[in-house]
Amino acid sequence: MTDPNAIQPSELDQLPDRDPEETAEWQASLEAVAKAAGPHRAAYLMRRTLERAEGTGVALPKLLETDYVNSIPTAAEPAVPGDEAMEARITAWNRWNAAAMVTRGAKHGVGGHIATFASAAWLYETGFNHFFRGKEGDGSGDQLYIQGHASPGIYARAFLDGRLTEQHLDNFRQEAGGNGLPSYPHPRRLPWLWEFPTVSMGLGPISAIYQARFNRYLTSRGIKDVSDSHVWAFLGDGEMDEPESTTALTLAAREGLDNLTFVINCNLQRLDGPVRANFKIVQELEALFRGSGWNVIKTLWGSAWDELFALDTTGALVRRLREVPDAQVQTYQTRDAAYIREDFFGKDPALAEMAKLLSDDKILECFHLSRGGHEPRKVYAAYKAALEHKGAPTVILAQTVKGHTLGEGFASKNANHQMKKLTVEEFKAMRDRLDLPIKDSDFVDGVVPYGHPGADSPEVRYLQERRAALGGPAPARRVHPVPALPAPADKAFAAFDKGSGSQSVATTMAFVRLVKDLVRDKETGKRWVPIVPDEARTFGMESLFPSLGIYSPKGQTYEPVDRDQLMYYKEATNGQILNEGITEAGSMADFIAASTSYATHGEPMIPFYIFYSMFGWQRTADQMWQLGDQLGRGFLVGATAGRTTLTGEGLQHADGHSPVIAATNPAALTYDPAFAYEIAVIVKEGLRRMYGEAAEGEDQNVFYYLTVYNEPLPQPAKPSGLGIDEGIIKGLYRFNTAESAGLTVPANAPRIQLLGSGTAIHWALKAQKLLAEEWGVAADVWSATSWGELRRDAMEADAALLRGEERVPYVRQALQGAEGPVLAVSDYMRQVPDQIAQWVEQDYTSLGADGFGLSDTREAARRHFGVDAESIVAAALAQLARRGEVKASAVKEARDKYGL
Repeated sequence: MTDPNAIQPSELDQLPDRDPEETAEWQASLEAVAKAAGPHRAAYLMRRTLERAEGTGVALPKLLETDYVNSIPTAAEPAVPGDEAMEARITAWNRWNAAAMVTRGAKHGVGGHIATFASAAWLYETGFNHFFRGKEGDGSGDQLYIQGHASPGIYARAFLDGRLTEQHLDNFRQEAGGNGLPSYPHPRRLPWLWEFPTVSMGLGPISAIYQARFNRYLTSRGIKDVSDSHVWAFLGDGEMDEPESTTALTLAAREGLDNLTFVINCNLQRLDGPVRANFKIVQELEALFRGSGWNVIKTLWGSAWDELFALDTTGALVRRLREVPDAQVQTYQTRDAAYIREDFFGKDPALAEMAKLLSDDKILECFHLSRGGHEPRKVYAAYKAALEHKGAPTVILAQTVKGHTLGEGFASKNANHQMKKLTVEEFKAMRDRLDLPIKDSDFVDGVVPYGHPGADSPEVRYLQERRAALGGPAPARRVHPVPALPAPADKAFAAFDKGSGSQSVATTMAFVRLVKDLVRDKETGKRWVPIVPDEARTFGMESLFPSLGIYSPKGQTYEPVDRDQLMYYKEATNGQILNEGITEAGSMADFIAASTSYATHGEPMIPFYIFYSMFGWQRTADQMWQLGDQLGRGFLVGATAGRTTLTGEGLQHADGHSPVIAATNPAALTYDPAFAYEIAVIVKEGLRRMYGEAAEGEDQNVFYYLTVYNEPLPQPAKPSGLGIDEGIIKGLYRFNTAESAGLTVPANAPRIQLLGSGTAIHWALKAQKLLAEEWGVAADVWSATSWGELRRDAMEADAALLRGEERVPYVRQALQGAEGPVLAVSDYMRQVPDQIAQWVEQDYTSLGADGFGLSDTREAARRHFGVDAESIVAAALAQLARRGEVKASAVKEARDKYGL
């Protein structure tokens, strides 16, 4: 009897049921099937019903997982429009030479990886022969993000193609002597071949997404139509554990990036062992990507499995494949048929009967060799389906065997990522397996030979003909000659020369104002790409919203809540601003795509990415190295900079070290400007160097890092005199002397040189006044715009001296003849100004904000770290006392007087 007080199912469901009787009939039918045919049959029917509903446009939540089978059945696979036998021979040569190159290099102890390419060879070869478009055709071609550990296979193909020689292969991982090949895709080291550095795990996936998105941005803004470019990213299944690998998946789906395909090589192994030992990585990734809105294609099993699936009339095989964990699949790869019969087939009576119909050879063929990622027909079908799918990005989950064709010593072994070579006997067995015409006598003194069918062989002609039909060699990086961008009118920069008078202006605001003027330039304004991670209002950039617009492929489908305000939130399909939300990694990936557009698309763009300085280099420094490797150009702007400037925010917001991290990057030119006119000079020079007419021997492939502050202060006028701009660019110039500042000091007063950068120069100027008025000490104040550039110049001078060239570091030239000791101060740890200590001839000491940041007022924080004006005075007196130029008691008097 039904409890009248019990809550009925309909009461638990917020969805109205217009026909409860019909609902009950459907539920009863499902229960009947489960009772009569078993729960597996009921689940099967539900899956097929949901799939049909999804295919007919019925609005239902998507299935996150499908069965552990191929998405494209064998009967639906299109024919490969090429010579499959010829492509197999080409692939065999590539496999051989990749393994030979790494093995020969192992004798020099340089290492290398063999097993990754062995598993992915057909994933690349199918693309090179039929899909990947080169840069010599129309448009920009495709963008290829090659899995880093597969680089030997790419080199092997370039060797077959005639783009590399045996000497190149023998210099794999041996670059110092010239003609060397970098270990992984490094554009800075091999700029004619590699476009994108990918071996730092996770950076390939996120970069590929934002590259595809930036392609749409360029097209939507009318800069260049690159709608025919397709982005292919080749990834490892273990690599997908990196947060950067998955952080932007929903962006790609949300913006419908059907110009993007991920190909994940699911060989089920990472560096140390199985990716998901007790689980199934393919199913996990399918759920992840489907849930994120991607089109998912699974290419798991080779054609040898067709017979097994045909025998599976009960679904027992599919169920067993779904439940076996990945580590056990790897074990099957290394065990004999008897073990597989017992452990895989023996778990289910229906499977045990099936196994009786299978020979041992058939079982071993299926479990040892036959994977979807190793069959060009199946890979071709997946790639074709990916390109034909519209409205969403596609991920292809291709199952392979790590170490495939390398022999039993490699295939699926946990240690194969670290196995660097094959023995001569293993190579001979591989030769026979691949049916290559290499003789035993070709192995001279135990050295494995490279193999090449000849420059005019059918294989090479076929390879080159296919590439010619697809637009030329790939991968390839091209920097098409483009005219230097015209310099913006001087008016925009000169506006800062007169200072701000009595008005207080933060340097962050000065930079934003400069950019506002530059984006109005008729020649280059459209090429600016403002990038901000959801902090535009923090940096005073909201005024750019209505004038430039925020890029969105949807435009603005709503009425903004602030539409009646002057600076309303405006989105547009041709918007210029990239406002990425709370993602520094995504914003940095945006910057990389924009900063290398000059090479990728032959369209120079000028990105500036403005961010909390604490959350830039600290959080995404790996991407800054990627940027340097990819030869990117643009302006990184660390706003709200300094350890004591961001009042009240505390330890995790107080940046005291970003210039230290930036100084480690050879491509980064790091500046800590104090005044608005310095920013103008630096940006003007950056535009000239990166986008204008480069001087002889000048490297254009650099990027600038500027720290700017949120502390409003009066901006002084630019000092008159020669060499100010040069000093700003080189890193140091004298801002004033005690006398030019109008201070009264005795004729023979002790003198000290105060070097300050960024906001710290204001403390130095106050200290200059206190030293003169209260202690009779003359201080000259210098603006150190770049400690890093001073150090770079000094190191280059040292290197020149070792070559026998006479050269004096600029910092020594600038300070030559300056009287007294030098005291340097910044709003960063002392390590920042100490970068130049060894090249300063005068007595040198420094002050800085070492340690963790803290929440308080600016004044209290500066007193805490000992960098305020009074602390500078005490430190200056201490230096002079050590030299006997002031009384030793003066230091204690100062400490007592200022409450230090």
